[in-house]
Amino acid sequence: MADPSSYRPKPGQIPESPGVYKFRDEHGRVIYVGKAKSLRPRLSSYFQDLANLHPRTRTMVTTAASVEWTVVSTEVEALQLEYSWIKEFDPRFNVKYRDDKSYPSLAVTLNEEFPRVQVMRGPKKKGVRYFGPYGHAWAIRETVDLMLRVFPVRTCSAGVFKRSAQIGRPCLLGYIGKCSAPCVGRVTAEEHRRLAEEFCDFMAGRTGAYLRRLEQQMQEAAEEMEYEKAARLRDDIGALKRAMEKNAVVLADATDADLIAIAEDELEAAVQIFHVRGGRVRGQRGWVTDKVEAVDTAGLVEHALQQLYGEEKGDAVPKEVLVPALPELAEPVAQWLSDRRGSRVDLRIPQRGDKKDLMATVARNAQQALALHKTKRASDLTTRSRALEEIAEALELDSAPLRIECFDISHLQGEDVVASMVVFEDGLARKSEYRRFQIKSFAGQDDVRAMHEVVGRRFRRYLQEKTDTGEWGPAPDGETAQAGHLEEAQDGLPEAPAGPIDESGKPKRFAYPPQLVVVDGGRPQVAAAKRALDELGIDDVAVCGLAKRLEEVWLPDDEDPVVLPRSSEGLYLLQRVRDEAHRFAITYQRGKRAKSMKAGPLDTVPGLGESRRQALLKHFGSLKRLRAATVEQICEVPGVGRKTAETVAAALATAAPAAPAVNTATGEIIEDEATSVASSATRGTDR
Repeated sequence: MADPSSYRPKPGQIPESPGVYKFRDEHGRVIYVGKAKSLRPRLSSYFQDLANLHPRTRTMVTTAASVEWTVVSTEVEALQLEYSWIKEFDPRFNVKYRDDKSYPSLAVTLNEEFPRVQVMRGPKKKGVRYFGPYGHAWAIRETVDLMLRVFPVRTCSAGVFKRSAQIGRPCLLGYIGKCSAPCVGRVTAEEHRRLAEEFCDFMAGRTGAYLRRLEQQMQEAAEEMEYEKAARLRDDIGALKRAMEKNAVVLADATDADLIAIAEDELEAAVQIFHVRGGRVRGQRGWVTDKVEAVDTAGLVEHALQQLYGEEKGDAVPKEVLVPALPELAEPVAQWLSDRRGSRVDLRIPQRGDKKDLMATVARNAQQALALHKTKRASDLTTRSRALEEIAEALELDSAPLRIECFDISHLQGEDVVASMVVFEDGLARKSEYRRFQIKSFAGQDDVRAMHEVVGRRFRRYLQEKTDTGEWGPAPDGETAQAGHLEEAQDGLPEAPAGPIDESGKPKRFAYPPQLVVVDGGRPQVAAAKRALDELGIDDVAVCGLAKRLEEVWLPDDEDPVVLPRSSEGLYLLQRVRDEAHRFAITYQRGKRAKSMKAGPLDTVPGLGESRRQALLKHFGSLKRLRAATVEQICEVPGVGRKTAETVAAALATAAPAAPAVNTATGEIIEDEATSVASSATRGTDR
C-alpha cells in the first residue's frame, strides 16, 4: 500500500487550467482517469487526510504510485480526452458499463448496390442505416415481415442473391411478392434503392404522408373500379398500421429523444435507455456497472452519455436527451453532444407531462434490471469479493488475489503441443490479456515439462521488461525476452492495454505480475510451475493447482491437498478460471491441427504468400500441372520471379504427390485437375 504523500505534486506545480489526469500504480499501469475544469483543486482533493476520503477513493490513491496530467483549452476537450483515455487504458477504478448481450438492430445496407434489410449486431458499419436497438431479434423480424408487403426490399444473403441471378429464378419471397427480385431484373438498381429509402423513411417516423398517399391511391383505384388494386392497397395500409401499432405513441409531439434512467445501490448501478423516434419507442438497451469509484448519479449519467454517444455521429445522437440528473459539467457535455450530432442537442431533466411519465417507466425498467443482475452469480461484486477472500484464506495469502493467471497444456497424442494463459482480474475474465504458446523446446507428450517451460517463459518476459524499465538488474542467465515462441491471443476481441507502459507510452504485455498462478493439474504440474519461478528468483507470486478428478487444490510444499467446500464461491471461481484456460488451449490446439491437416506442398515454400499461391494454382489449374511445369513457365505467372520459381519447383519435386481422390460410391478416380483446384480454393478460404 503506497503513501499518497510520496508522489504528491509540489505546491504550485499543478496548473489551474482545465485538463485530464491519470493515476498510475507501481507498475506504470493506468488505474484511474479523471477530468476537471480546474486541475489544482481537483488533484489537491486526493491528497488530504485519508480518513476524510471515500473508501473507494482511498483505495485508489493508496494503490497508485504516481499522477500526471494534461492541460487542455476547454472543458469540452477535457471530456473528449477523458473518454479516449478510458477507452484506451481501461482503468480498473473507473466506472465501466458492461452488458451481457449484444442488442440487435434493424439495418439497411445502403452502401451496397442492392440494399438489404437484415438484423445486425455488433459495431456499426459505415454506409449502413440502423434502427433500434431492439430487445429481441424476433421483434425486428415481425416488423420487417409486415413491411415487406409494402416495401419489397431484398432481405437475402449475398450467396442467395448471386445464386438466383445465375439461375435466373428468384427465391420464394420473390414469388409471393415480399421481394422486388432485383436479382433477376424485375426492378432496376435505382428503383430498388428508392424502395429501400422509402423503407428507411417510414422506419424513421415519417409515416403520416405515406399512409395518406396510399389511402388516396386506394380511393382512386376504387373509383376507377380497379377493385383488386384497391384491395391490395387496403391490405398494405393495414400491414403498415399493424407495424406501427407494435410501437405505441408515447410522446404526442413526434419527439426524437433518448431517455436515460439509473437505479443504484451502494455497490452497483443499472442504466436503462429508451430510444424514442417520431414519438414512438424504437429501441431499448441497458448496462450494469460496479461503482468502483466514488460517483453520484450525475457522474453515472456522464459516464453513460460517454459510452452511449462516444462513437456516434449525426442522427444517431437525438435532438433531446432526458436524464435523471445533470452532469457536473452540463454545458460542456451538451456542447460535446451537439458537436457529435452537428446541431443543437438539449440535455435536461423532464419536469412534467408525458416525458416525466415515460422517464418513470424507464426508471422502473432500470430497477428491474438491477434486481435481475443481482441474481447473476458470476457478475455480483459481493460474490466475487467473497470468492477472492475465500481463496486468500484457503491458500494463506497476505491479501486477496486481484489478478489470477491460469495455465493449461493441450495436445493430441503428443502432437501440436500448445499452452494457454488466461487472466482474471477482480474475478472477471480479461480476454484482451489472454496469451497462447507453442511448445517447441521438445517433442512428444510431457505436460510437466511443458508447464515448466511456459511458466518460465511468461515470467522471464516479466523480468526482462522490469529490467528494461530499470526496476531490476540484468535478466537471469543472460536470457532475453525473445526466448521461446509466443503468439498473441486472438479471441475475437480488440487488443487492450495489458500492463505498464514502455518508452512510446504503449502498455507492455508481461510486466504486470499476478498475485496467484493457477495451473491445470495436480502435484507434478504445481511443482513444475514452482520450480520455474524459483529458478528465476521470484518468490512473491503464489502457485496452486486444481486437479479435475476431485477438484482438489494443490500447493507446492504440501503433502495433502486443500479441499474447499463444494458450495464455496472460491472453488467456483477457481473452476471457472481453470475451465476457461482449458477452453482457450483446446481451441488453439484444434485450430493448429486443422491448419496442418489442410496444408499443401505450396504452404511450406518459404517466401511464398497466399496471393502468389493462388495465382500459381489459377494459372496452371492444378498442382499436377504446376509440378510438371518448368522454371521458365512458372516465371510467366505475374509476381513470381526466377528465384521464387526455382524454390517452388524444388519444393514440388521433393514433395510426394498426393494420392488420387476416389469416389467412394462408384470407385471412380476423380480427376486431379478438378480436385487440386478445389482443395486449394478451400485452403485459401479457410485461411
